[in-house]
Amino acid sequence: MVQLEELIEAAASKYNFSDSNAQTSGTPSQDGSGVPLPDLPPERKATTGKTADELWAELNKSPLFMTELEDNDDVAALQALAYEGTPLENASDFKERGNECFREKKWSDAREFYDKGVAILTAEERRRAKGEPPRAREPEDPPGSDDDPDEVARQRGVLESTYVNRAACQLELRNFRSCTLDCAAALKLNRRNVKALYRSARALLALGRADEAADACALGLDAEPANGALLALARDVERKAAEVRERRRREEERAAREKRRAALLKAALAARAIRTRRTEQPPEMEDARVRLAPDEDDPRSTLEFPAVLLYPAHLQSDFVKAFGEAEALEAHLSYILPPPWDARGEYTPAGVECYMETVAGGLVKMGKKVPLLTVLSGGKVEVVDDVVRIFVLPKARAEGWVQEFKAKKAAEKKT
Repeated sequence: MVQLEELIEAAASKYNFSDSNAQTSGTPSQDGSGVPLPDLPPERKATTGKTADELWAELNKSPLFMTELEDNDDVAALQALAYEGTPLENASDFKERGNECFREKKWSDAREFYDKGVAILTAEERRRAKGEPPRAREPEDPPGSDDDPDEVARQRGVLESTYVNRAACQLELRNFRSCTLDCAAALKLNRRNVKALYRSARALLALGRADEAADACALGLDAEPANGALLALARDVERKAAEVRERRRREEERAAREKRRAALLKAALAARAIRTRRTEQPPEMEDARVRLAPDEDDPRSTLEFPAVLLYPAHLQSDFVKAFGEAEALEAHLSYILPPPWDARGEYTPAGVECYMETVAGGLVKMGKKVPLLTVLSGGKVEVVDDVVRIFVLPKARAEGWVQEFKAKKAAEKKT
């Protein structure tokens, strides 16, 4: 293995940092006492009269002092020192560097060092799994083989602890899923690694997987029953698990209630012979929908429908959130008409005619004093996307619009 001292000596020789080339000949110089002084060595003469910036530039060319990386064989040699040991040595070195960064709370830097350590040792694991021979050993390497059982055990011990340390970084960086994966990898090597179980439980709890976190805590406490951190975490997990169970219970109750209400509504519509249909793109109506009122859970309640009043002659509309089945249209027209945009005063409860489209594509006139249920039942009209659509026109314009509507529908059928 190349020794650092040898590399430093080679670099010093290359860049003239030794005293072997000192010269004593030439014109002597004098100090203030008049005593002749020997000439400076050539390398010292090269720096005489240079500014500080120029000197730093010269020093930066040396791999021992350089502050800016460049293509340089000596730099490559120095960088390669960290990789020239055994896999165990290199992985241990990266792990220790990661530990130093972790102590300084440099989580991302620490994770990168742990990444390198894991990569080295997992590559060894894959090589052994494939039955490939170990790398060629250097004379300077310690005795033994990379596949010696003791060496393999040491490698796996370092790999296990590196996984656990990287999991700690993932926790700090809030990469909870990655934390669980690192803990799982460590537990594959050692099922009773308490640190891996603890950190896995914390990550699982953060992911809302309280039941799995509880299992991890239980396994950890089985290994170390008096572990204070695990005991405290287990209490937190149990509180969270209780919250999750309660939330799940409420959700199940809500789903069951919605299912029951849907069945009651379907039965109520069928009993009244009211046709309904859903399209691929129903309108957004927030909480407006067909429902039983006043109690959605009581089959004796009556039906309410959202309704839209369309004014095709003026391209306007009004929305009625709850139109009861026993109510007549005039009850709603009385507070809606006249609309604010009706400058001519054409829209009054007595001065309009109202229509609904039939299933066959025609029109049926809707009596303003007739209950909504009478219009909807019987299957002649249908409620589309939970909305009752009613066309409202001034009497003077109604006949012309009806003819235009029928002509348009006839043309659509031909095409």
